[in-house]
Amino acid sequence: MLQEIEKMLQQNENKKIVAVGEIGLDYYWNKENKEIQKQMFKKQIELANTYNLPIAIHTREAVQDTIEILKQNEVTRKGVFHCCPLNRELVKEALKLGFTISFAGPITFKNAKNAQEIVTMVPNDKMLIETDSPYLAPEPKRGTRNDSRNVKLVAEKIAEFKEIPLEEVAKITYENAIKLFQLE
Repeated sequence: MLQEIEKMLQQNENKKIVAVGEIGLDYYWNKENKEIQKQMFKKQIELANTYNLPIAIHTREAVQDTIEILKQNEVTRKGVFHCCPLNRELVKEALKLGFTISFAGPITFKNAKNAQEIVTMVPNDKMLIETDSPYLAPEPKRGTRNDSRNVKLVAEKIAEFKEIPLEEVAKITYENAIKLFQLE
């Protein structure tokens, strides 16, 4: 699999590939293969470094191991914690390491007790928005198939938490995506 990905990256002359991801650790579904996941995560970081691409990180029930790997394995072009878990330690450490934080539907959930705290602790220049389609539709669409039409609901919640206009959230996150993925 890594060989196939590397072949695609080698052929990326038109720069359509803008990041390596989503990569990382997920201990929710399978706790038996943690060591394999860690090895693959490190190899994927190396691959991103080789091609000077940022990484999009997935972490689920693996916060400590994710942070440890990122501290021990230099990432030359940082990246983004995709659909970032609302975990204070993870967000704090990710920001220290220079990563961007991407928010999705969970910040709108009624049971997301620390969502406002987490959103407000992320500087505007380190924030993105996403859908995580087809999962994690924001309130009031929770439980339905998620798609890009719902990203506005996430942006509205961020605007509410940060006490800034929705248009400003849209502008900030658009400019952050352009910068992070070098889209212009």
